[in-house]
Order: sequence, then C-alpha cells, then structure tokens
Amino acid sequence: MVILDYGSGNLRSAERAVARAGADVEVTADPHAAVEADGLVVPGVGAYSACMAGLLDVQGHRIIGKRLAGGRPVLGICVGMQILFSRGVEHGEETEGTGEWPGVVDRLHADVLPHMGWNTVRAPADSQLFAGLDPDERFYFVHSYAARRWELDGLVGQEPKVTWAHHGEDFVAAVENGPLWATQFHPEKSGDAGAHLLRNWLATL
Repeated sequence: MVILDYGSGNLRSAERAVARAGADVEVTADPHAAVEADGLVVPGVGAYSACMAGLLDVQGHRIIGKRLAGGRPVLGICVGMQILFSRGVEHGEETEGTGEWPGVVDRLHADVLPHMGWNTVRAPADSQLFAGLDPDERFYFVHSYAARRWELDGLVGQEPKVTWAHHGEDFVAAVENGPLWATQFHPEKSGDAGAHLLRNWLATL
C-alpha cells in the first residue's frame, strides 16, 4: 500500500492511520511503486493550485490515470479528492485538475469558513465505504472549498455512490466510483469512525 508523497498532505498521520487499519504502508513518490501497489492513497491539504503543482511535479496525474486504467484502487483525501475534479477556483484563480470527474471545486456558501470540526454525512444505503457505520457517525472536516455539485452520470449498473454533507449548503463529502474512492473529510483524524472507514477501503484491495 502506497501513500503518494508529492509534498502535500498529512503524510505521517495518514501513514499511521492506514497502518493501524492493518496495511503495510510505504510513503513514496516512486512511480513504479505507486502504480503497482495494491492501493494508493492521495492525501492533500492547503491550496488546490499548490497541490496540483506538486502532483504534476511527480507525475501523479499519470500515476492515478495508469492505476485507474488497470482497475487499481485509489483513495483521495481532502484536497487529494478535490484535485480529481476538472478544475478548482480559489481567490479568482482557476486551476486545472486531473479531470477524473467533471465539475468544479469552489468556495462554500457558508456564514463560517473554514468548515472545521466534526460533521455527519448522508451516505447511500449500499455504500461500501460507510458499511457498518452508524448514520449519525461524525467525521473530521477542515476546508473552505468543495465540490458543491455532482455532474457525472454513471454508466448503466455502475452509478457512482455519492455521499453528501452540509455546511451552509450541501457538498460532496465522499465518492465511490469503481476503483476511485475519495473523501473530503480526513479519515486519519476521524477516530474510530475513520479507522473503520479505512478498513472498509482496505478490504476491497
């Protein structure tokens, strides 16, 4: 299991959380290791543009693309989820994302930003990611930007499972789309619920 090191994200806390969930973990930017691993975690914190710049520096967009082309699981976390969309807009600056999903990540319409702290989510009944978790379970968020709409139509029999949360307005909190899964919240900071969720993901590898 590889956590992609591209200069962004809580690498060590993500490494500890995934290891506690039962995986052998390597933190690396090595493209061969990242493509060939059973699972790849793409973390991310900070500005969308800075995360994309770091990802491009290590050819991370190609690593993700190669993995998905081969049906190999990828888990994006926080800004590591946001960069999977077509583009991000921050402070009037537009940055192209990896384009795995159509749509834009932009500023939440909320009275208080950042959205920081614990919040509930609304997961589909058939979610694998949230299987076994109470609907009232809370997860830890830290962000001011999000995908506020879901624009991808699924193929017949392959409808993506989209989980929503609310802070000022609804936004995409998690996605399960074939081998590509992602969360806007931080599972590695979400205590027992986050550990359970990571085990659910690891069980699919």
